[in-house]
Amino acid sequence: MEYRQLGRSGLRISTLTLGTMTFGGEGMFGNLGNTGVGGAKRQFGMARDAGVNLIDTANMYSTGAAEEIVGEAIAGERDDWLLSTKVRMPMGDGPNDAGLSRHHIIGQAEASLRRLRTDHIDLYHVHEWDGQTPLEETLEALDTLVRSGKVRYLGVSNYAGWQLMKALGVADRHGYQRFVANQIYYSLESRDAEYELVPASIDQGLGVLVWSPLAGGLLSGKYRRGQQAAEGRHLSEEWSEPPVRDEDKLYDTIEVIVDIAAGHGVSPAQISLAYLLHKPGVTSLVIGARKDEQLQDNLAAAEVRLGQDELARLDEVSKPWLVYPHWHQANTATDRFGAPDRALHG
Repeated sequence: MEYRQLGRSGLRISTLTLGTMTFGGEGMFGNLGNTGVGGAKRQFGMARDAGVNLIDTANMYSTGAAEEIVGEAIAGERDDWLLSTKVRMPMGDGPNDAGLSRHHIIGQAEASLRRLRTDHIDLYHVHEWDGQTPLEETLEALDTLVRSGKVRYLGVSNYAGWQLMKALGVADRHGYQRFVANQIYYSLESRDAEYELVPASIDQGLGVLVWSPLAGGLLSGKYRRGQQAAEGRHLSEEWSEPPVRDEDKLYDTIEVIVDIAAGHGVSPAQISLAYLLHKPGVTSLVIGARKDEQLQDNLAAAEVRLGQDELARLDEVSKPWLVYPHWHQANTATDRFGAPDRALHG
């Protein structure tokens, strides 16, 4: 397992992170999995043996049950792990049970600490944008948590480029703790993050953590053109996350993935994950699985090395359209491109 520095922080995390959205199985999360404490202990053992050192969860996964399972499963082994969790999503029906107000952030941080059975959170993400709470209030509350020792590092997730840059500007202006991580959706199914979020993260010194790097299982190899998957969700009108905007392009991409996987003697999922680990700015991929064998397969992706010709094939078949101003810059500004620009333009 390789360990990469998380943005401009001094923290080093494994290139694969164990996700816990399948833990608990309550409410809508029951469709994703229902891993309990026993299953969590097995998965943590597998991940630890592979060199994983970061567990990623969220307060809203199964309405707190996932955090409780994590806390119980690592009891007595807390110092062996880095823990990441999140705040923003609804945790009740009250008017203050969601968002990024000082009230909600501080209250939910305390609740997460209790559920995780720990005195500190290593990486605390704001889970989504809140366009009604002043950024000064949000960032001051997060800064307070870091200065109190209850949180070690801050992360952001699911912000647009302008929202991220505004938040960093507010933090810099007031001397608040900065985000060091940006957790985003990014996969061979959709490389939209290369328009703004990956370049901004590189430019501003944020490490990129990738959620759903297999596009909800679309890139696992079980979905093929003209065939129905033997198990899992089916690509249909009900499929909403991630939204598939070009089905033909998706299947063209899958065919290249499957061909490269056959040449390596590994699964298509491992190729899909290995590709992202070669991309600029990416620090770690958040992987999770319903079954132990799926997790074992995904963990093996850390050992896959792709050749430049294979990366070029995957780049070409999955390349995003150049929306404005990127097509204009590609025509007129390549002589002055820096590292952030090359995250999109190569």
